[in-house]
Amino acid sequence: MTHLPALLEEHDLAGALEWLETQPPYAIADEIARMDAVESVISFRLLDKDRALEVFEELDPVDQQQILEGLRDQAFRDLVEGMDPDDRARMLKEAPAKVAQRVLAGLSAHERQMTAALLGYPEGAVGRYMTPETVALQQDLTVGQALEVVRLRGGRAETIYTLPVVDRGRRLTGIVELRELVLSEPDAMVSDLVVTEPPKARATDLAETAARLMRETNVLDLPVVDSEDRLVGLLTSDDAFEVIEAADSEDVARQAGAEPLERHYMAASVFQLSRTRMLWLMLLLVAATMTVTVTQMFEDELESATQLALFVPLLIGTGGNAGAQAATAAVRALAVGEVRTSDLLRVIWRECRTGVLLGAMLAVVGFVVGVFFVDPDVALVVGITLVVICAWASTVGGTMPLLAKKLRIDPAVVSAPMVTTLVDASGLIIYFMTAKLVLGI
Repeated sequence: MTHLPALLEEHDLAGALEWLETQPPYAIADEIARMDAVESVISFRLLDKDRALEVFEELDPVDQQQILEGLRDQAFRDLVEGMDPDDRARMLKEAPAKVAQRVLAGLSAHERQMTAALLGYPEGAVGRYMTPETVALQQDLTVGQALEVVRLRGGRAETIYTLPVVDRGRRLTGIVELRELVLSEPDAMVSDLVVTEPPKARATDLAETAARLMRETNVLDLPVVDSEDRLVGLLTSDDAFEVIEAADSEDVARQAGAEPLERHYMAASVFQLSRTRMLWLMLLLVAATMTVTVTQMFEDELESATQLALFVPLLIGTGGNAGAQAATAAVRALAVGEVRTSDLLRVIWRECRTGVLLGAMLAVVGFVVGVFFVDPDVALVVGITLVVICAWASTVGGTMPLLAKKLRIDPAVVSAPMVTTLVDASGLIIYFMTAKLVLGI
């Protein structure tokens, strides 16, 4: 199938219009995200008004800004006015001041007020991601009355599948699903159907924490309340998915020793790709000089037993891999709530034993292989070192993310490359110290 960029390059306007009419909004958004600034705006302008809004809301904030900068005033106002307040707030969070001012100036008073309220919450808080447009029900309504409220107000709400139930002070008392109302008798009371003490989040809680709570509790929408338990909005499942995807993408990038890309990979320039990776590579290069320093410190030992040098790459690689495995497992366990910082001592004990077991199995193989190439004494040094290095690397890799969390540092920053580099240097010290003890050099 011919893609949109190819149709534009061939100046096939009829083909491009046909393609836009037949593709779903998410597919169009993906194609636009791959394009440069000029092509993306041209493609977007070919969409009709209603379809343009659907596609626009599928784009990431950085791509939304790029589109807005290429639109005239009326099209600009129509687009930002039609956005959901939470989507608009997320876009403005990363927008330049000039774009943000233009967006706010183009909004109606009601939309501007809702957007400003969301932007008032701390960055990364669930208040920035929730929708304030909800249908809240009073607990003393009948089912028939409640359905009438849904019909009256539902058109302005982002979702009506989860209906918060509140008291006269708008304090959350529970939730009721639309399905329960539809299947119940009209004269039944909402208070008899309400689920009390549902999962909920404070507006100042981290959005990632709230999104993962939704996944754990299998709810479609999560009520968001203020410090006095008054309803302020709902975190919807689509926004929760985006939060988790962004958090996971950031963790994966940092575990690989890079910063996350702010836009589509195919639309990022070579300079942008290099910029996300250069800082970490420079830091790791500086850290790797410790390995050179350690080797220089034990230069006399290497001269006395030159066969030791043969196994340096093997030991460094094994220790680095063991540490990286433990670090990746720890970061993931922290992210999904399987491990807490209070479990630090238990994690140390578990990883140390795991490392010893892995090292023992590898040591058998290492010793057998070693005796074919070097003296049995050197092979014994290699085997002992493998046990100690694996135990040390697993312990360091498993505990550093927890220590980072305690210090309020993103655990993913303590990435596998960083753990590997640290374990490389310390692994050489273990190797040469073991050689001194066993070989007496």
